[in-house]
Amino acid sequence: MIPIKHLLHINSPVGEVFKAISDEKSMSNWYTTMVSGKFEKGSNITFEFVDLATFKFKIIKIQKNEFIHFQCVESEWDNIGHIMKYDLDENGGKTRLRYTYEGFTEMDDLYSNMNYSSGKYLESLRQYCQNGRGEAFGSSNYRS
Repeated sequence: MIPIKHLLHINSPVGEVFKAISDEKSMSNWYTTMVSGKFEKGSNITFEFVDLATFKFKIIKIQKNEFIHFQCVESEWDNIGHIMKYDLDENGGKTRLRYTYEGFTEMDDLYSNMNYSSGKYLESLRQYCQNGRGEAFGSSNYRS
């Protein structure tokens, strides 16, 4: 397997970053405006990117202020079974976020697209946590 990995530091407390990645309303401010579901272990979360794709992920692991891991269970793309991990800790007064997207067997076009998109949305997450304004897909300030 070939994972996508990103590491970033966010100048916000761990609790605020965790809320941003584990709350329907918060995620709709930096990821996509169409987020639905209950953020607890075993629950399904739907991320809709209007006119592009809809993804349903199941929360397989969650620990408040430490991590949330999602596994893709429904998709129009070839990523069913893939796992997205957001792992948090405090580092130098900031929140360190380690993001991993697992499930790729080759560095093909899907891998490249997901790698680019992951980085773009993680920067949106950072901006949302630090400045209160992200660039969620479907929002008026989305950068395509």
